[in-house]
Amino acid sequence: MDVQEIRKLESYMRRLFGNAKLRVVPRPKKDDCAEVCVGEESIGELFVDDDDEERSYNFQMPILPKNLDSSPNIQGTKKVEAYLKRLLSNTLIRVVPRPKKDDSAEVYVGEEFIGVLFIDDKERSYQFNLAILAIDLE
Repeated sequence: MDVQEIRKLESYMRRLFGNAKLRVVPRPKKDDCAEVCVGEESIGELFVDDDDEERSYNFQMPILPKNLDSSPNIQGTKKVEAYLKRLLSNTLIRVVPRPKKDDSAEVYVGEEFIGVLFIDDKERSYQFNLAILAIDLE
């Protein structure tokens, strides 16, 4: 990823999440991925996908149990929703169960679908995936 792509991705993610503290940082000696941070905290990675004719990007954010609220009245994906709202400083984030699926949930900002939350019950961990198309950056 070049500097211009990094800037476009950072601008897009800031708009999407409504968080000016979100940063996309190039990784030294790697031109196919970048680190995503909120302030100084690394929250995930962005990868380039050149497999199809159009360039796209995939944001992957692991969410470990130790990062989630330990409140006993908040369970499962609601804990993840609370964590994402707190981390990204955006109260419009929603995690919605998927019909007929128990291994994933959908993630929204307001009414806009933005990605999928994959659930690993065995490890009690989660991974948020967000696909970004080149057209999203225009």
